[in-house]
Amino acid sequence: HIQHPPRLLQLTMTVQSQQKITVLVPKTKDNPNPVLHRATVSAPSNIACIKYWGKANSHYNTPINDSLSLTLDQSDLRAVTTASASTSFDKDRLWLNGIEDVDAATSKRFRACVDGVRALATEKVDPDTNRVIVSKDEWKGMRVYIASYNTFPTAAGLASSAAGYAALVAALVRLFDARESYPGEFTAIARQGSGSACRSLYGGFVAWRAGGAKSDWSDSIAEQVADESHWEEVRAVILVVSDAKKETSSTTGMSNSVATSDLLAFRAKEVVPKRMKIIEDAIKAKDFDSFGKVTMMDSNQFHATCLDTYPPVFYMNDVSRSVVQMIHKYNEWAGEIRAAYTFDAGPNAVLYTLDKYVVELLALVLKYYPAQSTDLVGDYVNNETLAKEALEFNLDKSLVAAVEKIGRVHEHGDVKMVYCTKGGPGAKPLDASYDIFDFKME
Repeated sequence: HIQHPPRLLQLTMTVQSQQKITVLVPKTKDNPNPVLHRATVSAPSNIACIKYWGKANSHYNTPINDSLSLTLDQSDLRAVTTASASTSFDKDRLWLNGIEDVDAATSKRFRACVDGVRALATEKVDPDTNRVIVSKDEWKGMRVYIASYNTFPTAAGLASSAAGYAALVAALVRLFDARESYPGEFTAIARQGSGSACRSLYGGFVAWRAGGAKSDWSDSIAEQVADESHWEEVRAVILVVSDAKKETSSTTGMSNSVATSDLLAFRAKEVVPKRMKIIEDAIKAKDFDSFGKVTMMDSNQFHATCLDTYPPVFYMNDVSRSVVQMIHKYNEWAGEIRAAYTFDAGPNAVLYTLDKYVVELLALVLKYYPAQSTDLVGDYVNNETLAKEALEFNLDKSLVAAVEKIGRVHEHGDVKMVYCTKGGPGAKPLDASYDIFDFKME
C-alpha cells in the first residue's frame, strides 16, 4: 500500500482557530459513554498558471486538459477542517464558516469525498499499546460531523473551494487512517469534490493530469512537479479586486464554454500540451522569464475562451484589465519579465514575481491602487513590514512615466486587500487543540 502522498500528513502546524462550534452528543443506555474520533487539518489555496476550464466527464469531475498551479503558503490563505466520527452520530453533517449546511449529506461532491476516503479506511491502532481502537469494518457504522472555515473570501475567485475540499479529504484521511491503493488516489477523490482541490493536497508546483486512458478516470490525478523548497524565490502578490460572490459560478461557466466555444476545444487539444511542457521545464530550470510569459499568455487565453462562450462570460473587470496594462508597462520598462499576472474565474489579480523584485512591485501596486491613507496600509496589506518597505521605496521616474501613459486614475477602493505570499506545503495536520468542535455529552 502507498502510505501517503508527498508532504501530506507529515507535518504539524498551529493556527488561530475561529470560535468553536458546540454540538450536543446524546448518551443512551446502549452507548452511555460515546467515543468520538476526530482529526483536524488545514489546506492551502492554489493559483493555476495553466488553467483548468472545462469538464471531460461531469460524473467523475475530470478536465479536458492538464493544468498546473502553485500551492500558496498557509499563513494567510487556508481552509481549516475538523472531521469527527462516532456511532453516536445519527447522520452526516457539515458546518461551513460556523453555519450548518443542512443539505450536505446528500450533496454529490460531499458524498464522493466522504465515501471515497472511508472505502480506504484501515484499522486505527493505539501507538502506545498497539491495541486496535477501531476496526476497518467499524468505520462503516459511524457517521461523520465535519466543520470547516476559510480565512479568505469564499467564492470570490481565490480558490476557496480547492482549499475546502482538499482540507475535507485530508481530514478524512487522517480520521480514518486511510491508505491509497495507488499513488495519487487521494487526489482523485479530492477532485470529485472540486477539480482544483486535487492540487492543494501537495505543496509547491503541482500538475493535474487530465487522464482518460482508464474508464474510471483513476488516472486523472495530481502530481507534484517541484516541492515548495525547489524555487523559494517565487512570490505572489494578490490583489483582491472584489470579495463578492461572482455572478457566474465556475461550474456553470465552464459547462457553457464546453458547449459553445470552439476556441476552448482547440486550446485543450493543441495549445495546453505545449504550454505544460514549457512551464514544467521553466520551473525545473527556475527560468522566470519563460514561466512568466506562458503564465500570462494562458491567463489571457482562458479569459478569451470565456469571451468566446455564448453568451459570453465576464470574470475580469476594468480594474483587472488596468492591472494587466500596468504589468506589461512594468516589464517593458525593465526589459525583462519581472512580474506575471494571472486571473482565475474572478476579477482578482495574482501577480507572480521574485523575491528581489517584490518590494518594487508592491510599491507600484500601492501607487496605482492605494490604501485610503498611509496610516491604514497595515490593514490593507497583510504583510505590514513589506508594506512599509514598499511605501519607502523610490520608484524610478521613467517607470512611473511609462505606467502613467495608461491613464490610470488613482481610485481608493478599487482593490479591497493585498496579500503578499509565496509557495508553501500542501495539506497539514493540526494540533488537537485547534479542533473546531466542542462536543458536550448530554
